[in-house]
Amino acid sequence: MSRIRTAAVPPIRIAVLVTIWFSLFAYAGRPLLTAAHLAGVSRVAAWGGLFLVSLLPLLALRRRTLPQFAGYATLGIFSTLLIVVLFGDVIRLTWWIARASLDARTLTYASLGAAALLSFVGLVQARCPRVRRVSIAIDELPPELEGYTIAQWSDVHVGPTIQRRFVARLVEQTNALNADAMAITGDLIDGPLAELRDQVQPLRDLRARDGVFYVTGNHEYYWRAGEWLPELARLGLTILNNRHEVVRRNLIIAGVTDPVSRNSDPRAAIANAPRDSVKVLLAHRPQTAELASELGVDLQLSGHTHGGQFFPFNLLIHAFQPVVAGLHRIGRTWLYVSRGTGYWGPPSRLGVRGEITLIQLTSGRHGRQR
Repeated sequence: MSRIRTAAVPPIRIAVLVTIWFSLFAYAGRPLLTAAHLAGVSRVAAWGGLFLVSLLPLLALRRRTLPQFAGYATLGIFSTLLIVVLFGDVIRLTWWIARASLDARTLTYASLGAAALLSFVGLVQARCPRVRRVSIAIDELPPELEGYTIAQWSDVHVGPTIQRRFVARLVEQTNALNADAMAITGDLIDGPLAELRDQVQPLRDLRARDGVFYVTGNHEYYWRAGEWLPELARLGLTILNNRHEVVRRNLIIAGVTDPVSRNSDPRAAIANAPRDSVKVLLAHRPQTAELASELGVDLQLSGHTHGGQFFPFNLLIHAFQPVVAGLHRIGRTWLYVSRGTGYWGPPSRLGVRGEITLIQLTSGRHGRQR
C-alpha cells in the first residue's frame, strides 16, 4: 500500500493534541461520570473507564471491520454527547444567571437520554438516504431531452462501516427510479480492493438506460486508484477520466479526475464535444464549476462536502466551502452539490440526511429542488 509521507511531529505538539483529545472526552463524558457516581462506581474506576473509552476511536485505524466500526461509533456518539453537554451547560449557565435551581441528577439523565436519542436519529439518517428530486431548467433544451433524468450518488465511502448490504440497498433504490443515466461523483470507496472487492459486487446490478458513469474522488487515490478502476470498469461502470461520452444525439456526459490525481483536466473532458449538445460534467469537487462555466457546461454534478455530514459541522463548513449543498448558479452553469449518499467516519448524519439524487432536465430558466 502506498503511504503519504509526513514530516515528524514534535513531541510537544503530540502532547498538546493528546491533552486536547482527552479534555474533550472528559468534558463530554461528565454525565457518564455523574451516572457512575450515582451508581456507586468509584471515582478512580469511572475516570479509568472514560480514559479507555477515549482510546476506542483509535480502533478506526485498524484494518478489521469490527474494530473500525467500534472506533467510528464511539467517535460519533461522543461527538453527539459533546454537543448535548455543551447545550446543557448553556442552559445551566442561563438558569444560574436567572438564579434558578436546576437539579443535577435530572440534567445528567436528560443529557444522556438526549445524546442517545440524537445518536440514534443520526444513525438512521446516515443509513437510510432519501431520494431527493431536483428539476433543472436548461436554456434551449432540445425537445427530445425534455424530462431526461440522471440519478446521482456521491461520497458513498464503501469501507469499514458501509458494506455489501448497504450497497445492495442503494442499487435497489436507484434502479427503482428508472433513470435515463446514472452518475457517481467520486469517493465511492474507502479501503483497499483486497478487502472490499466482495462489498462492491452489487454495483454490477446497477442499471440506467444510457449507462452508469463514474469519476474519481480524492479517497480513491488514498487506496490505489490504479487497482480500483479496472475492478469498477469490470462491474459495468463507465469511467470518465478527463473525457466525455455522447449518450444521446444532443447530450454528452463528461467527467474529470479529482485534483489529487494531479492530472485533472476539465478542458480535455469537454474537448471536441458537439457544439450544440447539452453538456453535463461530473466533477467530485464543486470548485470546478467556475472553469466549467467558461467551457460552456450546462450542468455540473458534484459532491465532496457531505453537506457538513452532521450538526454542528453542517454550519461550520460554510466557513471553508463556498458551496456546501444543493442547486446553485455559477455563471452560465447549473451546479448541484450532493450532500452525500453514504458517510465518512462516524455513522451519523444528524440533521444532514444522505441522498440519492434524481436530476430531471426541463426547458426554461429556473431550477427546483425538493
